[in-house]
Amino acid sequence: MSGKSKSGELKMTSFFAPYKKELIVGPFCKLVEAVLELLIPLIMAEIIDNGIAKADWKFVLEYSGLIVLTCTAGLCFALVCQIFASRCSQGYGTDVRNALFKHINTLSPEQFDAFGTPSLLTRLSGDINQLQVAVAMLIRLVVRAPFIIIGSVIMAIILNPKLSVVFIIATPIIAVALFFIMRSTIPKYKKVQRKVDDLSAVTRENLSGVRVVRAFAKEEEERERFNREAKQLARAASVVGAVSALLNPVSLLIINLAITAVVYFGGDMVNTGSMTQGEVTAFVNYLTQISLALVVTANLVVIFTKASASGARVKEVLNTSPSIVDGEGVEWGEEGAPRVEFKNVSFGYGGNNDVLQDISFKVYPSKVVGIIGGTGSGKSTLVNLMPRFYDANKGEVLIDGRNVRDFKLKQLRDRIGYVPQRTVLFSGTIRDNMLWGNPGATDEDIWQALRTAQAEEFVIKLPNGLDTPVNQGGKNFSGGQRQRLTIARALVRRPEIVIMDDSSSALDFATDLKLRTAIRHNLTDTTTFIVSQRATSIRHADLIVVLDGGKPVGMGRHDELMRNCEVYREIVHSQEDKEGEHDER
Repeated sequence: MSGKSKSGELKMTSFFAPYKKELIVGPFCKLVEAVLELLIPLIMAEIIDNGIAKADWKFVLEYSGLIVLTCTAGLCFALVCQIFASRCSQGYGTDVRNALFKHINTLSPEQFDAFGTPSLLTRLSGDINQLQVAVAMLIRLVVRAPFIIIGSVIMAIILNPKLSVVFIIATPIIAVALFFIMRSTIPKYKKVQRKVDDLSAVTRENLSGVRVVRAFAKEEEERERFNREAKQLARAASVVGAVSALLNPVSLLIINLAITAVVYFGGDMVNTGSMTQGEVTAFVNYLTQISLALVVTANLVVIFTKASASGARVKEVLNTSPSIVDGEGVEWGEEGAPRVEFKNVSFGYGGNNDVLQDISFKVYPSKVVGIIGGTGSGKSTLVNLMPRFYDANKGEVLIDGRNVRDFKLKQLRDRIGYVPQRTVLFSGTIRDNMLWGNPGATDEDIWQALRTAQAEEFVIKLPNGLDTPVNQGGKNFSGGQRQRLTIARALVRRPEIVIMDDSSSALDFATDLKLRTAIRHNLTDTTTFIVSQRATSIRHADLIVVLDGGKPVGMGRHDELMRNCEVYREIVHSQEDKEGEHDER
């Protein structure tokens, strides 16, 4: 990504690099259009003074044709400018959006959560749309509006220096009035943008959690909550709109007073012969042009103020350096080394060592590791250190004798099959989702993975089999079916390490047992990590790691831990009691 300053910050202007031609040709065409527009009042003056006044209709027709020709030429230049402005603004917006999306995907989960999904969605859509509008206006109006104002004043001075005093007085008065109006609205626009973020957050929560809302019969409360946020946004926008609405009346009031002065003093000059009627008309036209250009300038200030706030929000993400960076890339491993090794690993969010503390263990190929502990004990965090979703604050995580920080991220993650705690399926078909794990997988590879994941039994009964559509988030499947599909997706890639982060919680005990048996029999060369709340799910693991408050309080096989680890013993007994109570019922 280019455009980094010496301090390492990316500048939003760097995205203009491919559009230099548009940035030059577009404003130039608009400048030519403005010059032609400034000529029209002079032509009108000639028609009035030398055509209508002398009843020379041939002259009137000839100069009327000249006006038509001038306007047509101006229209052509304006259209060319519009084309270049569209190319530049849309291209710029697309490039920024692509760069932002790509960069978001390099951020660690911790950084992603810090920004928040609603805010990132708003930045990808609304903020970049605002930047696109600003770029289009930059090309179309930034040159034209000031040129019209300055050009009109100069033309007025050339026509009649004495009467142009009206221009010299009126123009700064309008500018000052607009300045005070804009100074009042700029902070309010920033507040409106924050309210948009708040409303987006509420909307996303309700749409993604619609089933929970209905389950708790909270529709009315959530509607009220949405209405409250929407009203706050409407209130903030109304205040800005009310103040901004003063732009047109204030400028028109001053301009009309100026026109009155021009007509009054110009009429005296016409009577004395020092000025013609056409020149007075030209003065009025130039005043009108100044008025419109100043209003456009004020609106440009609004647009660029919004764009400045939006650009800062986009740049904030782009200039956030990923906390997880690619390693230099090394050979995969050393012969005879443990498949996975944790050496005195400690980790905490925000740099604190409070989630995991001083964890050490070794796991050799083909072994099954169970990780168990109470809620919040750090189970998921522990396994997330292997694919480098997070980096250890202290100690080392080694795979085949190599520190995970030394691998390229793709090199590392291609060898790990990850099944997240929260099932995630993507729109498409079952086959499309399975190919995420291995784009080159055959149907036989997919069916084998489905068989191991205990998903074959329901997929084979579907009318379209592997071509069965998957709705967004897999909502057309049950929780247990989604979990089995995500397990199969991880197995399709035939990974050397499989991480199952509490990914069988929705399965019944019989299916869970079949799944564990199939994994042990079919993944003979794979090291498997099973994070579970169920003691039965990890009972037969080769190594069980028991966590309590982020600390390892027990390691070993089931029988050893039952003798030596009180925490593990309590977990097992509590679950046996619950199962017994369930059976009695």
